[in-house]
Amino acid sequence: MTKTSKPVVFFGSGPVAAESLALLAKDFSIEAVITKPRPAHHKGDVPVIRVAEKLGLPIFTVTNRRTLDELIETHAFQSTLGILIDFGIIVSQKAIDAFELGIVNSHFSLLPEWRGADPITFSILSGQKITGVSLMLLVPAMDEGPLLGYGVYDLPATITTPELTHDLIQLSDALLKQVVPEYLEGKIVPQSQTEKIEPTYSRKLSKEDGIIVWNKAAEQLEREIRAFAEWPKSRTSIAGKDIVITKAHVVDLSGKAGTFIAQDKQLIGYCGEKALVIDMLKPAGKQEMTSQAFLAGHKHLL
Repeated sequence: MTKTSKPVVFFGSGPVAAESLALLAKDFSIEAVITKPRPAHHKGDVPVIRVAEKLGLPIFTVTNRRTLDELIETHAFQSTLGILIDFGIIVSQKAIDAFELGIVNSHFSLLPEWRGADPITFSILSGQKITGVSLMLLVPAMDEGPLLGYGVYDLPATITTPELTHDLIQLSDALLKQVVPEYLEGKIVPQSQTEKIEPTYSRKLSKEDGIIVWNKAAEQLEREIRAFAEWPKSRTSIAGKDIVITKAHVVDLSGKAGTFIAQDKQLIGYCGEKALVIDMLKPAGKQEMTSQAFLAGHKHLL
């Protein structure tokens, strides 16, 4: 495919941004990459910088809104459009106005649903059946900008956050390749977000979110296990052992919430409503294993 003749500036910092940049570079002329710098004393990988260096793209690093504004003031970019994915820095109106056509943000939900920091995780936590990707023109308010287009994704019942993230990155890339060239050519008029849907808001997760509260309904805990699969992970204690539950399914059994039984070679935890069969778990310091393997060494403790 021939690359778009008009260059764009890419804004992004996290792993989602890095994978998106690698895909985007196949079809777009990228004038520059603006990202966060390598953290002090950080010896690990910095995904966006690694990808940009591999592609031979100019890299500019900023740490916050002020340093981004300073970069915009001191460097004249030729691009009329920016593309922002997983940036993690608030962008001022000054920076947006530096691009004649603004900055397109690829947001991984169907706006105004799940505005905010973590729409993917909250799509799974909510138990909804459909999510997607929205292409929005950036505004200073949180995810309230006008839409250029969106793509819909049907959520499988057992999908995890890492799996959904991968699929939405692919959907985002396909949508950008379709919509952005049309927008650059003046064929798309931005549309306000619908007022027929009440906005919902996601937030950044904390480590405490991963602590399993067994008084919750089993359906909710099963969604948490899938939603927190990458981080913060679903953590509890069974037979005095700290474990992470990595896969479970709901069964219609009742018992005292937070207690466990071994039944038919299955490890079962009672919840506020119904119960969870723990299919896979990871004890602290050990490899992931089936509950059957865990029971082989701990059944006498239950």
